[in-house]
Amino acid sequence: MAFVPKELRFNVPWGVLAAKAWGPSEGQPVLCLHGWLDNANTFDRLIPLLPQDHYYVALDFSGHGKSSHIPKGMRYQYLDYVSDIHRVITSLGWRRFSIIGHSMGGVVGVKFASVFPETVQHLTLLDCYGFFPSSTDVLLSHMKKTVTQYSRFEGANGAKVYTAEEALQRLLNGNQSLNYDTAKVLLQRGTKPVPGGVVFSRDIRITMINSVPITLEQALYMMKSLQCDVYVILANEGPAADSERGVSTDVAQSILTGFKENLKERFKYTVVDGNHFVHLNEPEKIARIIVNQLYYIHSRL
Repeated sequence: MAFVPKELRFNVPWGVLAAKAWGPSEGQPVLCLHGWLDNANTFDRLIPLLPQDHYYVALDFSGHGKSSHIPKGMRYQYLDYVSDIHRVITSLGWRRFSIIGHSMGGVVGVKFASVFPETVQHLTLLDCYGFFPSSTDVLLSHMKKTVTQYSRFEGANGAKVYTAEEALQRLLNGNQSLNYDTAKVLLQRGTKPVPGGVVFSRDIRITMINSVPITLEQALYMMKSLQCDVYVILANEGPAADSERGVSTDVAQSILTGFKENLKERFKYTVVDGNHFVHLNEPEKIARIIVNQLYYIHSRL
């Protein structure tokens, strides 16, 4: 029997949060969180390789995929995405669940697990350390840049119309970790038809950097509240492996050391061959690890 997803909708004050679900609703719950500018389709090739007795819900964060954009004049913060999670699990009635988070989804997942530690059983971070802290000497310039960028976007006109092929090429040009086939997977949910072609469905405001960053000291403090198992899976060709996204080698090592010291045997870390989208491009590499970990965790219940 095919592992076919179904669409879910959760009402919020400004519209809906959209999601895709696989598996029996009574199965072990797993929330899947996509990365920055992406959508729930990023898990389309991975989830069918995972245990089919689990219940997987892949969320479109606000402003992404098929989820509604927040009201005009507002801005997106990582804390808002934490609220998205809380709304969804409350609607689903989940009291304890696991999280698989890719990139930004991993960061948001760690924040949620830090704030609501009793609810998260296991946390898998895909090409992500769980934190992208900023140094204190750039906090003010960081916040100033965010404010000015938002001001500029508030005066922007409507979304640009592309042909399907132009949209695909734009995504490939902006994200070289994708290939032709996997870019099409994301675009199936990341664009919508309009007269003359398609537009990207994501809100232009989500392209702005998080306007309230945290420091390394705050990150290390937050992880002390974690009660879940944490598995960090890095790609050896991914951005988390270098300093391109503000995570220097020293900072990354400090975060990994913090996980080890706080979680001890509940923390695992491995590196796989592949790039930032290895879970979508070559999902079998990630699936083997997650399958073993999920069954290991649930065997202890």
